[in-house]
Amino acid sequence: MPDTSNRKLILGSTSVYRRELLGRLNIPFTVESPDVDETPLPGEAPAALACRLALAKAQAVAERFPDCVVIGSDQVADLDGQALGKPGTHERAVAQLRQMRGKTVVFQTAVAVVCKNGSFCQQALAPVRVTFRALDDAEIETYLRLEQPYDCAGSAKSEGLGIILLQSIENDDPTALVGLPLIRTSQMLRAAGIQLLGST
Repeated sequence: MPDTSNRKLILGSTSVYRRELLGRLNIPFTVESPDVDETPLPGEAPAALACRLALAKAQAVAERFPDCVVIGSDQVADLDGQALGKPGTHERAVAQLRQMRGKTVVFQTAVAVVCKNGSFCQQALAPVRVTFRALDDAEIETYLRLEQPYDCAGSAKSEGLGIILLQSIENDDPTALVGLPLIRTSQMLRAAGIQLLGST
């Protein structure tokens, strides 16, 4: 295994949600913007898109900081093979939630850990199956007005008011739905030589 111990850790994301999640591991890290084009490729499946972007984000930051261990992550909502990203506007959020009501959506959350000069690169996918209640238009409008989740994939901010939109959540990495699967992330960080709880 390449020696990446004692290297600085960087989160390659400007997401406040991922920053808060990584902070739970109680390890020092800095944040850098990956500046990656997130446009899907023609015919690209949601899971493939999430994996490609997570790796691209980690690699983009690793190019600028080759001695550091870099985390990249991405999330795409998968509705019957259709990728739903961040809505950005109220109108798009309404359309997304109308599409998803009464259906099961797979939130494909990918994470990659890269250290260029340490020759380390691992990635993983943590899918989360989320079943939405049969929401009516009034519920959708009230939720969006109160939560304004326009920077969340699929408009579903489950760590906030969005939890009441849901009927069930199925996953093996509880933080994946919020945007960074900490079980898989911590496994890869240990493999990269980052100390967690004082041990590698």
